[in-house]
Amino acid sequence: MAQPGAPAGAPTRAPSGAPTGPQRPCTNGPVQNPLMHPPDGQGYNPAAPGPYTLQAPAKAPPHQPPGQYNYSGSQNVSQLNNYQGPGQTLNRPPVSAFSGSPAPQTGPAPQVLPPPALQNSAALSSAGSFPPGASPPVLSNWQYSQPPVSQPLGAQTSHLAHGTGTGPAQPPSSLSGTPSPAGSYPYAASPGGAQLQNSYMKPGSAPPPVTQPLTPLHPPRPPLGPPPVGGPPRPPTAVAGPPNAQSVLNSAANREGDAASAASDGSVVQNSYDAIEGGGLMATPHHSPAALNLKMNRSVGYSYPALPPGYQHPSPPGAPGMHGAALQYPDGSKHFHQPALGTNHLTASMGGLSLQQEGLRPVNLLQERNILPTTLLKAPVPNLHEDIQKLNCNPELFRCTLTNIPQTQALLNKAKLPLGLLLHPFKDLSQLPVVTSSIIVRCRSCRTYINPFVSFLDQRRWKCNLCYRVNDVPEEFLYNPVTRVYGEPHKRPEVQNATIEFMAPSEYMLRPPQPPVYLFVFDVSHNAIETGYLNTVCQTLLDNLDLLPGNTRTKIGFITFDSTIHFYSLQEGLSQPQMLIVSDIEDVFIPMPENLLVNLNENKELIQDLLKTLPQMFTKSLETQSALGPALQAAFKLMSPTGGRITVFQTQLPTVGMGALKPREEPNQRATAKDIHLTPSTDFYKKLALDCSGQQVAVDLFLLSGQYSDLASLGCISRYSAGSVYYYQSYHHKHNPVQVEKLQKELKRYLTRKIGFEAVMRIRCTKGLSIHTFHGNFFVRSTDLLSLPNVNPDAGYAVQMSVEESLTDMQVVSFQSALLYTSSKGERRIRVHTMCLPVVTTLSDVYLGADVQAITGLLANMAVDRSVSATLSDARDALVNAVIDSLSAYRSSVLSIQQPGLTAPHTLRLFPLYILALLKQKAFQTGTNTRLDERIFTMCQVKNQPLVYLMLMTHPSLYRVDTLTDEGALNINDRTIPQPPLLQLSVEKLSRDGAYLMDAGSVMFLWVGKNCGQGFLSQVLGVPNYGSIPQNMTHLPELETAESIRTRAFVSWLREQRPFFPILYVIKDESPLKSSFLQNMIEDRTESALSYYEFLLHIQQQVNK
Repeated sequence: MAQPGAPAGAPTRAPSGAPTGPQRPCTNGPVQNPLMHPPDGQGYNPAAPGPYTLQAPAKAPPHQPPGQYNYSGSQNVSQLNNYQGPGQTLNRPPVSAFSGSPAPQTGPAPQVLPPPALQNSAALSSAGSFPPGASPPVLSNWQYSQPPVSQPLGAQTSHLAHGTGTGPAQPPSSLSGTPSPAGSYPYAASPGGAQLQNSYMKPGSAPPPVTQPLTPLHPPRPPLGPPPVGGPPRPPTAVAGPPNAQSVLNSAANREGDAASAASDGSVVQNSYDAIEGGGLMATPHHSPAALNLKMNRSVGYSYPALPPGYQHPSPPGAPGMHGAALQYPDGSKHFHQPALGTNHLTASMGGLSLQQEGLRPVNLLQERNILPTTLLKAPVPNLHEDIQKLNCNPELFRCTLTNIPQTQALLNKAKLPLGLLLHPFKDLSQLPVVTSSIIVRCRSCRTYINPFVSFLDQRRWKCNLCYRVNDVPEEFLYNPVTRVYGEPHKRPEVQNATIEFMAPSEYMLRPPQPPVYLFVFDVSHNAIETGYLNTVCQTLLDNLDLLPGNTRTKIGFITFDSTIHFYSLQEGLSQPQMLIVSDIEDVFIPMPENLLVNLNENKELIQDLLKTLPQMFTKSLETQSALGPALQAAFKLMSPTGGRITVFQTQLPTVGMGALKPREEPNQRATAKDIHLTPSTDFYKKLALDCSGQQVAVDLFLLSGQYSDLASLGCISRYSAGSVYYYQSYHHKHNPVQVEKLQKELKRYLTRKIGFEAVMRIRCTKGLSIHTFHGNFFVRSTDLLSLPNVNPDAGYAVQMSVEESLTDMQVVSFQSALLYTSSKGERRIRVHTMCLPVVTTLSDVYLGADVQAITGLLANMAVDRSVSATLSDARDALVNAVIDSLSAYRSSVLSIQQPGLTAPHTLRLFPLYILALLKQKAFQTGTNTRLDERIFTMCQVKNQPLVYLMLMTHPSLYRVDTLTDEGALNINDRTIPQPPLLQLSVEKLSRDGAYLMDAGSVMFLWVGKNCGQGFLSQVLGVPNYGSIPQNMTHLPELETAESIRTRAFVSWLREQRPFFPILYVIKDESPLKSSFLQNMIEDRTESALSYYEFLLHIQQQVNK
C-alpha cells in the first residue's frame, strides 16, 4: 500500500527499517558476494525518488505490509545483562526485533499552548516507527598464545522483525551532487573534508551460504570453523536497461540473486550498501558479461566532469582542454616501467641498520630510569623503501600495532602482542586531494580502490595489492588530469596519494541525498532548570545557527520534556511558535508532524524567537519527573523519514515511561570490582539506538548531572547509533561556573564541525589477514560493514586482526579503509586511506616494529570490553598479563644472553609505564573516589577517542613553565610557541621554586610551588605573592609581559590541538584539587596502586618464574 504522498512504486518502509516491497534478506554473518547481498534491509528506488515532503498521519493503525522479508522466525530479545560494547565481532547473533509497534492513538488530544513570544515557520516531517536491530557480543581476544579465532560458518543472518509503520521509505544511502559539466578531469586539494573508511576484505575465503541457523542472542561462542569450501551463489542474469528506465530496482528477478542490475552501458546500478561498497570477504568474479566489465566498457571518449566550485583546480594558461576524441590512443599499449612492490621496496635485510639496532637494544628497565623521551613520542616508521614510505598513509589517520607484520599466526602468538589497527578516518585535514571522475577504479574481485601500492603490469593492466587479481585499466583512467598526459595511469592522483576523496557518482547512492536535519531535545524538569544549562545551550545555538553545516535544505526542530513531551510547531505564518503538549507518554504520537521540522533559512526568525524564549518558559516548573525514553521515541518517529542527528540534553535519571531507570550506585561499594554496574540495566536504549541506526539517525547525549544517572544504560543510545557522549559532572551555572565555559566551547565545536550523514565504513586487508573485532561507536551490518548514521571528525575506531593464512612469499601487506558518506552540502563522497607494511619472519623483527602507543590503545579498548563482559579485576589482570607475556617471550626467545633485571626491547621500553597508567586511569582504577558515571564516561572515551587523545588522557604530559624560553620554539601564524621538554610523572621532578603545567587531555593543572619566583607570580599570574593566588583560579590574566605572552601562547596551542576544551586549574599546595594533580603522577604510589618501580618489580617477578 503506497504511503500518503509517496511516489508510486517507491518501496514503503516498515518500522524495522525494511522496505515492504520484495527485498533480499540482510545478513549479519560472514560477508556475502559483494554484488549479491545488501548489508541491511534498506533499499531505495532511484527511478522514483520521492521528495522529503512525505507526511504520514500522526498515528496509523497497525498493519502488516505484504512482501516483507521472509525470515525463518522472529527473534526474542534477551535482556541485556552484559554490556555489548561496540567491540563487535563477526560471528554475531541475529538482530533482535523491537516488539513495540505503535497502537492507534488513544488518550487526550494534544493541548495547544502558545508560549511567550515566538514566531513563524514552515515545515515538513512525519511519524515513523521502530526498526529493530541488535549487537554482536564482545570478543575479547586476550589469549594471544591461542590460535586466532576464526569465524563460524553458520554465523547468523540479521532478522529484521515484521512490523507496522507509516513512515516513508528510508534507504540508507546518500547523495552526491549533480554531475558537473563535462570537461577536463579535475583534481584539487580541498581544505579538510570528512574521512572515510572502506570495507575490509578477508581474502582467500569464499563467502558462506546465505541462509544460516538462528541462535539465541547471547549464547556462549562455539569454536569457529574454517572458511567454507564452496564459492558464493551465482547471481542470475542481470536485467539490462538504462538506469532511469528501471522503475523498481528490487524486482522479483533479483530478489534472491544479484544486488546490482546492469545498465546498458555496462555500469551497475546498485541497490544496497554492500553492493555499492563491495564485499568485505573475497568476492568472486561475476559471471554475467555486464557485471564482468563492471563500468569498464564505456566508450573511450568519455569526458571527465569538472569538480564542483571550491574544488576547481584552474588549468594552466594555454593548456587546451581534452575533447572526447582526443582520448583515443593508438593500438598497442605504450610500454613503461612501474616497479612492483617487492624486495626492492624493503630496506636492506633486517638487522644491518643502526635504527634497527637501536630498536632491538635491550633496555634494563630497573636500571634505566630516564626512559621517557623529552618530546612527544612519534609513531614508528615502517621499514620500507623510502619511495614507498613517502606514499604511505599518515599515522594520525591509520596506524597498526605492529609495523612489521608477522608472517604466520604462530609467530604472532609467540610474540604475545596484539595485532590491530587504530583509525581516525574523518579527521580534519588541511590538504585533502579530491577527485571527480567518470569512473572510480576498483578491483573486480575484492572491490579494493586503486591506490599507490598496486602494481601496473603494463599500461593496460594492474594487479590488486590485496587479492592479487589482475584487472584491466579502463580507457578513461589512462588520461592523467593533473599532467594532462595520456597513457600514464600510474601517475594519476589516485595512485600517488594514500589518502584521497572521491566525489561519488550516482551508482553510489541508494536514494536522493538526505538534507541535513538537526533535532534538539531538552530536559526541562525542575532539576534541569536549576542547573541553568538551558541559557547556555540556547545562547550558543543562537550564536552558531548560521554556522550549522548544511545548505538551503537544512532543517531544524525542537522537543522539550519533563513528565510530558512538548513539541513546537514552527508553521509558516505563525506570529509565534505553538507548543503542543503530549501527556500520553505510554503511547507517544506526533501531533502536526509537518510543522515540527522546518527549513532553517526560511524560518530563522521564528527559530530565534523560540531559542530566546525557551530558557524562561519553565523557570517556575515544579515537575521533577523525567520521561527521557518517550521523548527519544518521539524524536525517532519525527526523524525517521529523513535521517539526521538528534541532540539530547539530560540532567538526571529517567524516572517515568519507557526506559525509566532506578539508582544502582552504592558509594560505599565503588571499590569492589565485582559489584559495580558497568552493564546496562535495560536494553531499551540499545534497541532504540538500533532502530535509529536503521533509519540513518544518530543520537548524541549531553549528560549534565551531579547525581547518578546510569550512563551505562543511557550511553547505549549513542554507542549503537554512532553518536557521541558528553558528560559534565555536577554542572551548575552558579556553583560550578567553570563548567559553563567548557560547555560553551565544546558545544560550539560540536555544532560547527563537519558532519557526514548516512555513512558506511569498511576496512580491507591483504589476503591472509582477517579482522575479527571492531571497537568504536557504530553498529556492524553484514559482518564487516560499519553503519554510521553520522560520522564526525573527532571519532576514532579500532579493529583486532589475526593472520589467517601464512603470508609466505609476500614482502608487504596492505590495509585500506573506505568511508562512504553524504556531506552536509549534499554530495556523496568516499574517503579512502591505504597503508602498506612489510612482512617479517623472525620474532626479533616483530618486536622491532612494535608501536607501543598503538598497542596500549588497542589493549585499552579490549580491556573495556573485558570489564563489561567479565569484571573490572579481570580486565586489570589481562592488562598486566599483556606486559608479562610479551616481556617473557622477548626474554626467552630473542635475548641470546640472559641478563639480570627486567629487560625489554627498546621499542617496548614504555610498555609497562603505559599499562600502569591505564591501571590508574578512571576507567580501570580501584578505590572509592571514582563515581560510576565518571568511570563509564571514561570507558566511552577509550572506545571513541582517536589514539592521540587517548594517550594524553592515559599518560599526561608534564612541563616546567616558569622558565619558558624561545629556544626551539615553533613559529605558527606569527606566534611563537615555546616547546619545553617533557618531564616524568613523579613528584621527585617537581621543585618548590618552580611552576609546572600538567596536560591531562580533558583537564590541565598549573601547579605553583611555594617558593616560585616572584617574576612568574607577578608577570604571568598577576599576583604580588604566593598567598595572593586565588583558590579557584582558572584563567591566566592577559598581561603584556613576555613571560605572560609565552605561557598563554603555549597553553592556547595545547588546547587548539584537540576538539574538547580542557579547563585550566591553577593550584597551590593547599588547594583541594592537589589530590587530582597528584593522582596523575603515574610513577608515584597511591593509596590503591603501586609506584612504577614497584610495578616493575612485580613484572620482573612474574617474568622470571
